[in-house]
Amino acid sequence: MSDTGELTFGRLLRTAAQRHGPRDALIFPDKRLDYTTLEARARGWARAVIAMGIQPGQNVGILLTTRSEFVELLFGITMAGAIAVPVNARYQAHELAFLIRDADLVALFTTGRVADSLDFGERLGAALPSLADATDPAALTLAEAPLLRSIVCLDPPCAANLVSGEAAIARGGSIDDATLDARIDAVDPASIAFILYTSGTTANPKGALISHRAQISNSRALGRRYEATADDKVWSPLPIFHIAGILPMTMILDLGGSYMTVSHFEAGIALEMLGREGATIAYPSFVTIMQDLISHPTFEKTDLSKLRVMNSNFGVQPAWIRDAVCAAMPHTIQVGTYGLTEGAGTVTTSRLSDSWELRTGRCGVPIDGWEIRLLDAETGEEVAPGERGEIVIRGPGMLSGYYNAPEKTAEVLRDGWFHTGDIGSFDENGHILFQGRTKDMLKVGGENVAAAEIESWLQTHPAVKLAQVVGIPDDRYVEVPAAFVELVDGAETDETALIAHCRGRLASFKVPRHVRMVKSWPMSTSKIQKYRLRTELVEELGKGQVA
Repeated sequence: MSDTGELTFGRLLRTAAQRHGPRDALIFPDKRLDYTTLEARARGWARAVIAMGIQPGQNVGILLTTRSEFVELLFGITMAGAIAVPVNARYQAHELAFLIRDADLVALFTTGRVADSLDFGERLGAALPSLADATDPAALTLAEAPLLRSIVCLDPPCAANLVSGEAAIARGGSIDDATLDARIDAVDPASIAFILYTSGTTANPKGALISHRAQISNSRALGRRYEATADDKVWSPLPIFHIAGILPMTMILDLGGSYMTVSHFEAGIALEMLGREGATIAYPSFVTIMQDLISHPTFEKTDLSKLRVMNSNFGVQPAWIRDAVCAAMPHTIQVGTYGLTEGAGTVTTSRLSDSWELRTGRCGVPIDGWEIRLLDAETGEEVAPGERGEIVIRGPGMLSGYYNAPEKTAEVLRDGWFHTGDIGSFDENGHILFQGRTKDMLKVGGENVAAAEIESWLQTHPAVKLAQVVGIPDDRYVEVPAAFVELVDGAETDETALIAHCRGRLASFKVPRHVRMVKSWPMSTSKIQKYRLRTELVEELGKGQVA
């Protein structure tokens, strides 16, 4: 499908329902929605949003695990002309408090207890202490979030200070089809559809502004590269609040195929679903998911014969995973990928016709519309094939900027190019390989983590004078956080206490796995040399050679 089609999410789903009504749109292990049902439910939430008084361009949060209502709300919020702000379900209370305030949320859709270890109600109560005293759930006035007017709780029981999902839907019944369709038709493709928060080099994440046109055009370009059609079933275990969930979902729903996913990734359930449904395209992407799939006892027994394309990204994964998967799935075309939130997902991926060596050893070539340059950090000049340089990109999927952060936007958007802070190299065929980051960042099992965020929290401990965080190699997560700490004179603490200080306040993937005390720092002229800290710890732990 060309990019002359529907370029807003509301019109995309409305058109897809007209064309493909009874076909499966969403498939979960125990539930499925056809296009007619998905559109009807999205329209129901859109009516609720309008009835709540939410205006086009205002920001509405979604704090849920992956479930059908998350997708319904993504479309419903954008149908109403508002901006959807998916919230990482792993965020702890102080992270939620920051996002709700920073994103200027006027409403938030969420639920209560999801599991013994996950209760969004408790986290929101800790993030927004004044919520406990709220008396009018339809007109909140919270000191911590001045613009937040209501929190909608999808599942009973709902606290008295929250609006129930049933009440929100019922109130939306007053909005007729003509009013809703007028809202849908009024949305400009260049307007913002999503604010997707991604960690940067500062202590708090940044909200990437992704327009309707950016996301839809990028998803279509990916579909063309994968030669996807309405007959495809795309499976992704990645959370829908993540760009790696939104991208393939948009791609296949635009085409009239089926999007398959899971509320919580568990390898056995995932494999059963893959085999039963006959998935044709898989988007596992990250090393942790690949490891769990191939290590599960049912992997070898699962019928994956219909799986024609897998975004496996073996070029940045251990060789044993590549060899095991390729041996078990010789019929599947494995592809490599480079992408990022600020690029609406995939920027480069393999051609299906590329050689096995290129598809499993590199990260592909740009998809339609993207241009990529690799620049020398010192001179700003383009580097030669085989040499490393900063990845700088330009294309239709590029973010419009960072929300409420003009200085951060100016740092990365220069002369129409987005400076990623990532390092890569081209081979002689123009295929890129991701080589690491210039920014002080970690990539923990596919999640971006800012070292500064962990450092800031460690430094709230009364015994900590200064903390520095590095990433060290990990067999499961590729890299994990490790902290080095200088204590306040005369203070005492230990590794166990500092790790405990982080648990429950930082998302689990951000919690340091190791903490080492230092009395002096390795320094250059003016900066702590983190690479030396990392090298020493890697050698101590016997993690092999340092990259």
